[in-house]
Amino acid sequence: MIELEPAFYPEALELLRQSPINTLFAESVLLKKVSGKLYGDHPANPRTFYVVHPYGMSLLFGEPGSPAFQQAFIEYVTGMSGKRTFTEWLQADPAEAWEAWTDSVMEICNREVSRGSGTKETGGQQIERSVRVNFAFDRDQYATGKKNVVPPAGELVRTDETLFEALQGAVVPRYFWRDAKHFASEGAGFTLLHGGAPASTAFSSCRIGSKLEIGIETTAEYRGTGYAYAVCSALIDYCLAHDLEPVWACRRDNEGSYRLAVRLGFRPTYTLPYYRLPLDLK
Repeated sequence: MIELEPAFYPEALELLRQSPINTLFAESVLLKKVSGKLYGDHPANPRTFYVVHPYGMSLLFGEPGSPAFQQAFIEYVTGMSGKRTFTEWLQADPAEAWEAWTDSVMEICNREVSRGSGTKETGGQQIERSVRVNFAFDRDQYATGKKNVVPPAGELVRTDETLFEALQGAVVPRYFWRDAKHFASEGAGFTLLHGGAPASTAFSSCRIGSKLEIGIETTAEYRGTGYAYAVCSALIDYCLAHDLEPVWACRRDNEGSYRLAVRLGFRPTYTLPYYRLPLDLK
């Protein structure tokens, strides 16, 4: 498992774009829109790729890796290699080709943790397996549902550079764009203010070609109030006005995000395994 130079990004991108799943986060790395890393199974002729987004999302794709790559990947996942510096959320494509092996890696690593080889501070966190859902946007379904929605109280504004810096939470623009100027020039977002303070924000976590992936964050006290729907609806309307396709993906067990997607006119289209790789898995 070798870190590849940017010269290999176009080759990896060409292969990546053959995938049926949402790969916008990985494309943003390979297009150098954000920092990130690309690993491969060979320094000159790679056929297996692993791309890591700075937010922690990662994608394994290409041909099944050689035994040497597989061993190096296990050492990467467990932290033995010292290359991994944050928690990752891993998916693999095609899932059918990789699932048996990635499941076996999870079992091997979790077995070692359960034997007491985890860190002293935590006792060793285990790899968690969930399901990632990709959606397709249904414009007619969105329009029908929107007719019955009453906008919540508050002030809806475009997310500018000042708000970019001020927004707090686990899913906010700063984690997906180089800086405020980058977001202002290439991204888009809307924030609903309550009492002058941000209550909910929807923004482009990735924008590539005619596709815009939606990120959403709502302050805990305003969840379930319709704020999330309002800001997402504003961003979807922006997409439709600019001939952009809104994109949504989330974990199936994230019920809030899943239900919101369906209310906004998104239809589930594809599911695949999704693995949480804790940093302190050693």
